[in-house]
Amino acid sequence: MTTRLPKLVAFDLDYTLWDLWIDTHVTGPLHRDKNALNEVLDKHNTPISFYKHVPQILHRLRTAEVTIAAASRTSAPTKARSALTLLLVPPMEGSKEGAVKAIDFFDQLEIYPGSKLTHFKKLHQKTEIPYSEMLFFDDEHRNKEVEQLGVTFCLVRNGLDDRTFEQGLEEWRKRHPVEVIEDDAGSTS
Repeated sequence: MTTRLPKLVAFDLDYTLWDLWIDTHVTGPLHRDKNALNEVLDKHNTPISFYKHVPQILHRLRTAEVTIAAASRTSAPTKARSALTLLLVPPMEGSKEGAVKAIDFFDQLEIYPGSKLTHFKKLHQKTEIPYSEMLFFDDEHRNKEVEQLGVTFCLVRNGLDDRTFEQGLEEWRKRHPVEVIEDDAGSTS
């Protein structure tokens, strides 16, 4: 089994990384209770947390030096950025490092209303990463439209978990198998 990863993995936020709509279920301002891990509270103390497996998935991608992006169509981009800034991601299992702000995992943030096609065109423009090297996790089937650009789309049905993440990677690998190139001497690289 290959461990090859795409060069960029993008995530929707609402009902993909956390279990709410940031623009309708949360009232600002947001705050964190001291150094609470993986929990931010809104004005009414409604918690915002990543799904259980999300922190380790982010650590895995960061360790592998994969570009991580957020691609969200929310009408509350400032609130979404605030939540990402305040959320403290627990350290990787077995690590002696401290917690990290969630926003520090994301190399690219495309958080604004509109078609995800626009989000991915901007990601491509900013990173110069080919669409074929992008994998996108989202809970809304309509956002599969990004596949017309060449992005691999993975539908997230009940929040991102390890199984869904591995299914997305498997689909991306199936669509983009490793190319073996033979040189003139007949050896492969």
